Amino acid sequence: MLVHISSIDDPRVLDYQGVKVRQVRPAPGSLPPDLARAGEFCNGTFLAEGELVVQHLLRSRFHTRSVFLTHTRLETMRQSLALLPETTPVFVASQEIMSGVVGFDIHRGVLASADRGDLATLPALLASRPRGLVLLEDLANADNVGAIFRNTSALAAGFAIVLSPRCCDPLYRKAIRVSMGHILRIPFAVATDWGAALSEICSEGYTLLALTPGPGSMDIANLAPIDRPAILVGTEGAGVSDQATAKADKKVRISMVPGVDSLNVSVAAAIALHRLGSM
Repeated sequence: MLVHISSIDDPRVLDYQGVKVRQVRPAPGSLPPDLARAGEFCNGTFLAEGELVVQHLLRSRFHTRSVFLTHTRLETMRQSLALLPETTPVFVASQEIMSGVVGFDIHRGVLASADRGDLATLPALLASRPRGLVLLEDLANADNVGAIFRNTSALAAGFAIVLSPRCCDPLYRKAIRVSMGHILRIPFAVATDWGAALSEICSEGYTLLALTPGPGSMDIANLAPIDRPAILVGTEGAGVSDQATAKADKKVRISMVPGVDSLNVSVAAAIALHRLGSM
């Protein structure tokens, strides 16, 4: 359903207005209090940005509320837009109007608004019996979260992702963009109690592997095949917490040239996924 937009104040594109600067809180009761951080979790919706990412959205489990694009992108997106129900609005505007609505010069020219829906719970995720898990502890950087989702999709088929309560919102626009839309494909859950979540994961038969260069860790290259691995990564500064390390079955490291203390967390996760995802 094509709708032409000629004013930046058009109420029909409210989902897209000021997306770069607005700080949105979730609707009351829609998320646990420790997840309701301003500027992190949206109030029931999220945005996808870029042609490829929106194409992933249209084929994902998430309900697309609308699409907003420029006249140029309308021509390149016509085949993908045919996947939408006829009642879903497709807003079309000039580059100038679209940039005015969103509040910055949006070169990609394609946005879509989608319903977040109910966040998956950890028990529901585990009930689907993923072949393996990637556990993200307190990763607040959207680039790292998005890259890990993309790495998981590419290197470890059948894996799911569990995020601690202090992680970046995986449905944050930049995280989705960096993942190239794979966040919309990989099953994930956000834990509300991290310590309890790690215990629950272990009780379900996963082998918890803390990725850390600290003392007592073994080279991941020497790791024997593991049936159901759960790879735990932490922040680039503090690393995996002592609480989480204490619950780990094994501590593993990636051998590096002497004098280099660490790798970017998404790179380290990719190496671990390449090693464990093919076992």
